[in-house]
Amino acid sequence: MSRRALQPAVPAALVGVALLALTACAPAADDAAPETAPPVATSPTPSNIPTFSRAPTEVRLPADCKAMLSADVLSQLGAVPLNDPALGVATGVQPDGSLVCIWRDPGADTTGLSTTVSRMNRGPALDMLNELVATQGFSCYTPDAGTRCEKTWINDTYPVNDGRTLYWRDDVLIDTQYSNLAPTGYTASIISSIFG
Repeated sequence: MSRRALQPAVPAALVGVALLALTACAPAADDAAPETAPPVATSPTPSNIPTFSRAPTEVRLPADCKAMLSADVLSQLGAVPLNDPALGVATGVQPDGSLVCIWRDPGADTTGLSTTVSRMNRGPALDMLNELVATQGFSCYTPDAGTRCEKTWINDTYPVNDGRTLYWRDDVLIDTQYSNLAPTGYTASIISSIFG
């Protein structure tokens, strides 16, 4: 036998010995580690449960018609009566928490301003504002992190301006209707009072 014929047989023999050694290291089926039981679920301790110290803050509605206006706006309103009982309508804080403010002399034919500050969820508020745009020609824009819609027109009886301004933000609606009485900065003053 020549040396060349033996050389290929040596590596093959080494591979066979290696396979035997590896097989000997593998555990027999009977020696396999016992299956571990599935982990038992434990309820978390109270300290592991996330808690919240309070509910999200709700914007507080104003409760005073004068307090929500700046000194400048109040000076423009001058001696116009506020919430005169002779008007015969419910004014001030309402049972649902809304606030109704009517600046009007009961003896005046048209001059006056009426504001209601109330809660209204986003969906109904935006539906209402979109309806005013689509059917009544209101213009809307988004100042002060809210949505403001407004429209002015000439009074049917007198040569004065009438109008309506609505502002919605954070589930609060400020709805003002006026005739011949529109103090500069009125709605902005209410927004600042409510939202800071």
